[in-house]
This record gives sequence, C-alpha cells and structure tokens, in this order.
Amino acid sequence: MRHIAIAVAAPTLALSLTACGTFGGAGSGAEVGPTKGNDVTVGLLLPDTSTSRYDRFDYPIVKNKVAELTHHQGKVEYANAEASADKQYAQMQQMIDDKVDVILLDAVDSHAIAYEVKKAKAAGIPVIAYDRLAEGPIDAAISFDNELVGEVQARSLLQALGPGAGASTKIVMINGSPLDPNAKQFKEGALSQLGGTVTVAKSYDTADWDPKFAQTNMTDAINAIGKNNIAGVLSANDDMAGGVIKALRAAGVTKLPPITGQDATLDAVQRIVSGEQYMSVYKSYAAEAEGAAEMAIAKVQGKDIEFDALTQGSVSSPTNKDIPSQLVPVVALTKDNIKDTVIADGLYKPSDICTVKYKSECAAIGLE
Repeated sequence: MRHIAIAVAAPTLALSLTACGTFGGAGSGAEVGPTKGNDVTVGLLLPDTSTSRYDRFDYPIVKNKVAELTHHQGKVEYANAEASADKQYAQMQQMIDDKVDVILLDAVDSHAIAYEVKKAKAAGIPVIAYDRLAEGPIDAAISFDNELVGEVQARSLLQALGPGAGASTKIVMINGSPLDPNAKQFKEGALSQLGGTVTVAKSYDTADWDPKFAQTNMTDAINAIGKNNIAGVLSANDDMAGGVIKALRAAGVTKLPPITGQDATLDAVQRIVSGEQYMSVYKSYAAEAEGAAEMAIAKVQGKDIEFDALTQGSVSSPTNKDIPSQLVPVVALTKDNIKDTVIADGLYKPSDICTVKYKSECAAIGLE
C-alpha cells in the first residue's frame, strides 16, 4: 500500500511527492558507532552497466557531493555488479571487510542481498537503500515514486493514442527485470491507468533490463500481433525503448507507434526530438544522488537533525515498517519541455542533443 500525497501539474505531469510510500523491501535504523569527521568512506553499490545512467550520472554525482560535503577529505568506494546478484553479494562483503563507514546500496536482487545487509548492521555500518529498496535492516531509503513513474508513462501513452483509443486498441508492455522491485511497481502503476482502456496484447518482463532482450521480446510481439496492429509500446526505460525501435525498424515499420521510456538518456532525448520515441520520464539524478550523499554523510557524522530533515517520509517493506525515506519528484519529458527540464537542470546542453543528425528537428522545436 502507498500512502503518498501527490500534486499533479497537468501540462508536464510534474509530480510532487510528500509523506510516505512503499517501494519494496528493507529494515529499520542500525546503531552507528562513534561519529566520524570528514575522513568518511562511502561505499556505493550500483546494479548494472546496461542502464547507462549509473556510470554516467549517479556515481560521479555521488562522488562529487561527498567530496563537497567533506571538504575533499571523504571518498567513495564504488562497485558495479553488472547485473549479477552473486557479484554484488561479494562486492558488499568486500566493503564490510574494508570497514567503509556507510553503504549506499542499489540492489540487483532485493531479497538475495538481505543477508549482507544484516552483516553490515552487525558490523556497525549503516546501509541506505538507493533507488531500489533492499530487504534487511536498512537505515533509510531514497528513490523516486515508482508507481507514479508507471502512471506517468501510461497517461502519456494514452494521451499520444488520443481519444479514439479504446479497449480494442492493442499495446505492448516491455517491463523491467523481474528481480528489480522497482520494475514491478512501474508495471503496477502503468496497469492502474491502462486497465479497461486499451488491450495489453503482450507483456514481457525483461531480464537485466537488457535492450537486446527487449528487442527480442518486441520481435516476438510483432510476430504474434502483427506489425500493423500495435498502437503503442509502453517501454519501462529508455535503453529498452531503443531495442523496441530496432525491432520495429527490422520488421519494416516506417511510422513508429508512440513509445515510452524512462531516465531521459541522451539517446532517448534525441529520439524524442526526432519523433522516434514519444516520451521519457525525467528523474533528477542530481537530486537523488546528492540527496543520498547528504543522507550518508549526515548519518555517519551524527547530524541527527539534518538526517531527519532529509528523511521526512517513510516506506514499508515485507520485513520492516516506517523506514525513514525521501522520494524525489518525476516529470514526463516530451518535445514540449526539453528546455525546461534536462537543459534547465544542466543535464545536457543544446549542443549535446542537437548534433548534425538532429539539427533540423531541433530547429523545428526551437532547440538550438
């Protein structure tokens, strides 16, 4: 159950989130030993490399924020699991052995990592769930409201399909990894908006969020439904949307149906400019990554008032309730608000988006 108060700004579907929510598996605060000064080591565990945001944005933003907050005396020990739960298990054990001061954990498998979370607690190392809520005694969590992400994708797709869309309108859902609790919530959020409105003709859970698997799944959907009978595709993220487009192009589709995404990757923003992809969900990586770094440093430095101010919401998991949390707003990104989102926030410059290939399309929407 979610318990979240939301405000929706209709033109961009900007979502402001307060209070508390549920995103999928954790624990309550661990006891922390003597507080640290600025010589803090933050362990950062990220789940995969197939999702381009992690190495490009999350890690460098966390690293820079930790340096800023500790007067360049703190450091980040980073490991990427490359979609392997076993590898992440070993990486977290290494961080426990290395006696890092705090761990930011974005779990590959939220259930499998619970034992390591318990070991970190026993070692006096706080664990903050980052982007995905892991099971075990988590001290705090920061994420986006995942069901709302799915809701925004579905509403945007329905808007693109127009008032003529009905129960006979066939769409395909390309969902994320079945091991990722966020993926389940994206799907649930989307279905809450799509139910009874259109027909979900095919739905796939995509292992490891891998674009190649997404392309394979979309090819299967095309063969089963017919390339001319697919009105839209709800892809859970941008990298998989790229795989969807490759499958449609390979099948000879010239006029692409509206396709959703998430993460506002550069490739996706360019596809939105060109009309290949209808929308993405823009989630401020800076807000999430910087918030996580602030929570981590406040926790280990014993700044309780600051930590409480950063975690005014709460989330519940199968094992624990009322875990201090922070939820970060999301925005539906379309051609109409590129300037006001990814460019205004400094994620990209117009020159990054408007390469030679996209010059004319950029000019057409005033993006130069």
